[in-house]
Amino acid sequence: MFNLIKGTLKPKSGQVSYQPGATIAAAQQMVDRADYDLSIDKYFAKAFNAVMPGLKTQIAKVLAAVNLNISMDKCVGDLSGGQQARLLLAFALIQNPDILLLDESTNNLDTAGIDHLIQFLVMYDKTVIVISHDADFLNCFTEGVIYLDVHTKKIENYVGDYYTVVEEIASRIEREIKKNAQLEKAIQDRKDKVNFFANKGGKMRQLAKKLKEETEELEENKVEVRREDKVIRDFIIPRQDIVGELVNIKSVKIIKDHEPVVKAIDKVLRQDTRLLVTGPNGIGKSTLLRTLVENKSVGAKINPDVVVGYYSQNFSDLDFNQTVMESLDSVRPDGYSVQDMRSLAAGFLITGDLMGHKVGELSEGQKGLLAFARLVLMRPGLLVLDEPTNHINFRHIPVIAQAINNYTGAIILISHMPEFVKEIKVGEYLDLEKL
Repeated sequence: MFNLIKGTLKPKSGQVSYQPGATIAAAQQMVDRADYDLSIDKYFAKAFNAVMPGLKTQIAKVLAAVNLNISMDKCVGDLSGGQQARLLLAFALIQNPDILLLDESTNNLDTAGIDHLIQFLVMYDKTVIVISHDADFLNCFTEGVIYLDVHTKKIENYVGDYYTVVEEIASRIEREIKKNAQLEKAIQDRKDKVNFFANKGGKMRQLAKKLKEETEELEENKVEVRREDKVIRDFIIPRQDIVGELVNIKSVKIIKDHEPVVKAIDKVLRQDTRLLVTGPNGIGKSTLLRTLVENKSVGAKINPDVVVGYYSQNFSDLDFNQTVMESLDSVRPDGYSVQDMRSLAAGFLITGDLMGHKVGELSEGQKGLLAFARLVLMRPGLLVLDEPTNHINFRHIPVIAQAINNYTGAIILISHMPEFVKEIKVGEYLDLEKL
């Protein structure tokens, strides 16, 4: 829908219309990997066909609007996930659009970042259309909901905040189910009478014909009860059989006042250790996890015998050029059949028609589900999870939380979603801001 509004997709039928002269800009879900080497000022220059006078002044204004304090010569790829999320919003704002499109704009944002975004949107005096799986975020500022029904292929419009709309939909479904139950009872009653009278002669046969017509009319009056999106199946992440010291962290590098600072700590992770890493955007949480997994951290090491299951917030652990089948097959354990692998993938809504697609062609949500399917196949001794709820439909999150909580190996977790973290029994904490 966003691509239709932007004009990057053309409708096969019907038309997309908006007020003549209205300008449109979108904040995408993720920064394009091709832009990682661009400096901040060169990245913003891409928003314009010609060099804009006073561009740096405008950049400074939009960065201030999204509460992002960074140097202009810094590379986009060096920013944290939360900083990139703010950058994407600023990139849309610098175009001064009449219609602002936000696609999963809370991904990677910490609580302060989400609060700042909500305040900004409440005060924003132009049209905003938002795609989000964050129900609490949506409820803070929305005045209406557009619901895309994947089954009927129709769009429904609702007025009100998000939770009011959800309640209205639930009430409607309940009414539809009750109405259908009453109709089913009346239909069955008439069918029984039709069968009884059809074998009689004369007027009884005429009555049977009339009842049959009434039955057909009742069946036409039945409504199709709305079906919600499918939810992934419950799953288990098997643990590698390994004991002893899995991870040893003696020091971490954090960012304070835009400068790297090394802080000494003492953390040892064993089989049942669960460590939650917290701190504001840009302090170095994701960098800590990435350098640890890549064995590039000076002060932290993973036991080389440990199988590491890494969920990266930007899916850097996935090869976008592989097909989905190749991505899964690359971590399929010995003795695990291809058929079983396909069945596992189907539980994550990765169906046969997706197997031949390139990973890079998947939606961000599908990439996330693929990453979880790979974790199951890997049977890790250590789970390293960097924002594992990003891009994930909120209906799947309770299933994912249960699987992670039931995992018996070691876990290192970063998450900005308190309701998700609450479902994981965490025993160890590392607050980078307090070091």
